Amino acid sequence: MLNKVSLSAIRIFETVARRGSHKAAAAELNLSPSAISHAIKNLEQTMSVQLFEKDGRHVRLTVSGEVFMRHVVAAFDELRRGFEMVSVRPNKRILRLHSAPSIAYAWLTPRLPRFIAAHPGIEVRLSAGTDYPRFNADDFDADIVYGPIHAPGVVALPLARETVTPLCTPEMAGRIRTPRDLLDCNLILSDNKQVRWHHWFDANGLNPVLNHDLRFDRSFLALGVAADGLGVALESTLLAAREIASGRLVAPLAGASVDINYVGHHLVYPRETRHGGVLKTFSEWLLREIGATEPAETALDA
Repeated sequence: MLNKVSLSAIRIFETVARRGSHKAAAAELNLSPSAISHAIKNLEQTMSVQLFEKDGRHVRLTVSGEVFMRHVVAAFDELRRGFEMVSVRPNKRILRLHSAPSIAYAWLTPRLPRFIAAHPGIEVRLSAGTDYPRFNADDFDADIVYGPIHAPGVVALPLARETVTPLCTPEMAGRIRTPRDLLDCNLILSDNKQVRWHHWFDANGLNPVLNHDLRFDRSFLALGVAADGLGVALESTLLAAREIASGRLVAPLAGASVDINYVGHHLVYPRETRHGGVLKTFSEWLLREIGATEPAETALDA
């Protein structure tokens, strides 16, 4: 079937469906209305299905047309993504970066303007998600990963040792003097964290039964709610850097409790990649910006 249908016919179908009129589609595509009608008629005959029905001066999709339109939109989105992934602006080098969502939102994106200003010849394409990209698909050059490294055959650069501590508004902090005082507060839970409340209480000699009124699957959501005064979040001071710097969040038990320190994030890239060019420039900037000394590379075998 696909070898009988041209891409131009699919584009005409998509435009008519989106504009709801042969005339409007013709104006957008710089074709005549009769050419649009002819293309739609041929497409329906080839597919042996009615895609549109008349609605006064306009047309609307049939049930079959709506189903087809969903797939066409998805296909064009993939094509656009493909063009964007491989196209290069004049005199630009591209860094295709994937990142865990919270560090991307809370820490990386506020600092990217400094990287771009220092390296105007580099274009950064950033995608955030909890999935692990497959480097062999050549979609990304590197990934900022939270938690254990699952991908085989990669190099992992530890970014920084993070301090995990209770964080809340200055107003709420006035009621918190000891770890036990937290039991009278609403403790916000981040579901996908490596360090959670029971780890922190164990480190501070307590083993309470905890109930959480607020649970989130992203640290930046927990931090936002804590900054709005709805509870205490147990989060990394690295991810909370903006809120701490602005005074919206404070660590009420700083110096009065045992905090947990760990390496939560790594910069990961394929081992066969030459650590040079754009990737080397970015990784060196990232390590300087995050305040980490140059760590040893960790190679993970397949």
